[in-house]
Amino acid sequence: MISVQNLSVEFNCNPLFSNANFVINKKDKIALVGKNGAGKSTMLKIIAGLQSPTAGTVAIPADTVIGYLPQQMVLADSTTVRDEVKKAFDGIARLKAEIDAVNNEIASRTDYESPSYAKLIERVTMLNEHLVMMGSDNCDAEMEKTLIGLGFVRSDFDRPTSEFSGGWRMRIELAKLLLRRPDVLLLDEPTNHLDIESIQWLETFLKTKANAVMLVSHDRAFIDNVTNRTIEISCGKIYDYNVNYSKFVELRKERVEQQTRAYLNQQKQIQDTEEFIERFRYKATKSVQVQSRIKQLAKIERIEVDEVDNSHINLKFPPAPRSGDYPVIADGVSKSYGDHLVFKDATFTIKRGEKVAFVGKNGEGKSTLVKCIMGEIPFDGTLKIGHNVKIGYFAQNQAQLLDGELTVFDTIDRVAVGEIRTKIRDILGAFMFGGEASDKKVKVLSGGEKTRLAMIKLLLEPVNLLILDEPTNHLDMRTKDILKSAIKDFNGTVIVVSHDRDFLDGLVEKVYEFGGGRVKEHLGGIYDFLETKKIESLRQLELASSAQASKPSEKPVQAKAQPNESVGGKDAARKNYFEQKEREREIKRRQKRVAACEEDISRIEDEIKEVENCLATGGSLPPDIYDRHAELNKKLENAMSAWEIACSDLEALNANNNMSL
Repeated sequence: MISVQNLSVEFNCNPLFSNANFVINKKDKIALVGKNGAGKSTMLKIIAGLQSPTAGTVAIPADTVIGYLPQQMVLADSTTVRDEVKKAFDGIARLKAEIDAVNNEIASRTDYESPSYAKLIERVTMLNEHLVMMGSDNCDAEMEKTLIGLGFVRSDFDRPTSEFSGGWRMRIELAKLLLRRPDVLLLDEPTNHLDIESIQWLETFLKTKANAVMLVSHDRAFIDNVTNRTIEISCGKIYDYNVNYSKFVELRKERVEQQTRAYLNQQKQIQDTEEFIERFRYKATKSVQVQSRIKQLAKIERIEVDEVDNSHINLKFPPAPRSGDYPVIADGVSKSYGDHLVFKDATFTIKRGEKVAFVGKNGEGKSTLVKCIMGEIPFDGTLKIGHNVKIGYFAQNQAQLLDGELTVFDTIDRVAVGEIRTKIRDILGAFMFGGEASDKKVKVLSGGEKTRLAMIKLLLEPVNLLILDEPTNHLDMRTKDILKSAIKDFNGTVIVVSHDRDFLDGLVEKVYEFGGGRVKEHLGGIYDFLETKKIESLRQLELASSAQASKPSEKPVQAKAQPNESVGGKDAARKNYFEQKEREREIKRRQKRVAACEEDISRIEDEIKEVENCLATGGSLPPDIYDRHAELNKKLENAMSAWEIACSDLEALNANNNMSL
């Protein structure tokens, strides 16, 4: 679909990457990975046509529609959410008008065998397929489904966009982008402004509804669940693997190890050959063998080991001064803005040394409670900060608060005091700002580099309570792992506001859920919390189903007392046995339904391939072949929807079965 050929980019004569070659095919789900500053966002901008490369080309078919979501954008504030999102369907009216124009031209033609007539038929078929893919008959329903999936509620639809924060307005742009159903989606850090539930919805959408996708994300769980191909930019080169990120990491390591072993073996062979030549070069009796070895040496194809980017930051928080046993004690803390209640009666205690997470949908009060702890805003209730607590706060927009006109060195020099001023260069080097990088202006840094710079400021003073509000936004995966390890080793107390499941996994031992105006405590890690949420949702569904099944006039039947208690026990055991068997039979039925859907999808895809092969060969074509192609694509879309529903039913039943056990 899109072909990238010999692409090179330079900034101030310094190469970012060179001779990049790859192809984006239909239905590819590609993760574009690499360290901060490697050129990932630049690559997306070039493919989107927003930036020109130094050399090379990007070949894009004329009818290909590309949707691009940047990390940051300027959004309009003159409409409501509903009217803004409806702009996604502006193309439908233009598409219908174009279809009418082509149909009128077809009706006026009589040269049915000519190549130009065939092109018109092909054009109208393609336009009709695109119209079906855009869901022109169900625009309002698709709009509501997408907005709700991204975390909005129906009462938000008629609110002006100016009332929403930057993160929520970014969701509006993402909704417009998804509803346009472009042929290729280019997403630059789409999860930065989403909560966990919205990320899980987006995962499902991209897997089942989207066409080709290339995304930049440092959320490992997200890209593992969405992508089936990984392209890495490392040391100016492109490495392409047809696997998801976790598998790519393994294969990359294995590949480099194999290359290293082969390289060392070859070097030993070369050394032995050279020693033989040197030893017997001047002996007449060995001249034939020497000449043979010289020719053999010349023919050896030298093995090269792929260059690996081993640069990394050295991050370690200073030892925490001892604080009181309970750094944070909240008792009935509430916060409202006018008539809008953010949360009420938040009551909890965080012990010294605990590492906890604040999670929940955006707008439910996570950052608000952090500001209450920091004493930045007034609140109702009692919030006590423990004895000798020294807070280190990393705000969600910390990177954006940096002065873009200052250099990296000046940024740290202005806040450093005492002996630290003599070690600024060393500190910057440890954070990969060594050499000329320390003289860069902040405004030219990537999002991840700005986050790293803001993190340095946090490390300049020893603290014993770290409050990190979305610290992983824009950080590459290696840096996130280093930050996670540093937080694990930190001997103070930590509050992390984050939606990154992989980052929180194994880091926190307690989760505070924000939602519905409440703050609820969950013991255990992030995946324990998510599993609990899933079970609670299933219980709510079961209760709702039971309530609908029972009639108001029915009264509960009193069970008669059993003369022999063991008989009742046997009856209960027998009943549980038969219920479990029935559940197992139902699981098998739903598994068969999933398998049947997968067979349908495979069969339809084979039929589409046959039709497309027929179209590719040219020559005399059946008159209904284009209608057949459109019909098969519609069948495939319906089959995919049926498969998605069948999988959801099976997952729900499996979860219910596990809960019953």
